[in-house]
Amino acid sequence: MKFTGIFIIALFVSVLAFAQVPDTTTVEETMVEETMVQEEPVVQKPKIDKSKLYYGGYLNLSIGSYTVIGATPMVGYKLTPKFSVGGQLSYEYVKDKRYSTDYETSNYGLSVFSRLRVVPQLYLHAEFSEMNYKLYSFNGSSSREWVPFLWLGGGYSQPITKNTWFTAQVLFDVINDENSPYKDWEPYFSVGIGVGF
Repeated sequence: MKFTGIFIIALFVSVLAFAQVPDTTTVEETMVEETMVQEEPVVQKPKIDKSKLYYGGYLNLSIGSYTVIGATPMVGYKLTPKFSVGGQLSYEYVKDKRYSTDYETSNYGLSVFSRLRVVPQLYLHAEFSEMNYKLYSFNGSSSREWVPFLWLGGGYSQPITKNTWFTAQVLFDVINDENSPYKDWEPYFSVGIGVGF
C-alpha cells in the first residue's frame, strides 16, 4: 500500500536526520590522545529542532439519541517545510439510545500520519489508525476488537495567529474493515486547532 511506503520512507528519513556522525578518529590519533590526557569523551545526543514540532487535535461532540464525546490530541514533526509525520491518540465516549437497550461504552486508539503540503493552505493526508471498539451482537453479548483504518484525503489550514491555525479535513477509509462503524467510502470530516512552537 502507498501509505506503508510513505511511512517507511518517512521513518527512514527521520532516522537519518537524527543519526549521529560516526567517529573517524584513527588508531594512532587515539593512542596520542590517550597518552596526553585521560578525559571522558563527551557524547552528543541528537537534538530535536523544537521549531519543527507542531501540536493540535480534534474534539468530537454529538448529542442526541446517539451521543459521542471524544478527543484526539496530536503531535507532528516537519521533516521538510512541506512534509511532516506525526501521531495521535484517540478517545471517545459513546451512548446509543436508539435501541430497546441503551448501549454505553468507551473507544480508544492510536494512529500515525504523514502530511504533504501542496500549497501553504492545502495538504494531502495519509494515516494508519487502530481503534479499539466495544462491539455488540444481536443476542446482547459484547466483545472488544481492534479495527484498522487507512485514511486518505486532504485538508485545509488557515492561520489564526502566528503560531495557531484552524484546520478542516476530509478523509476516506480505504480498508473498510467489516467491524468499522463507517460505511464504504463514507467521508469522515473533522475540524480542529493546531499550535506550532
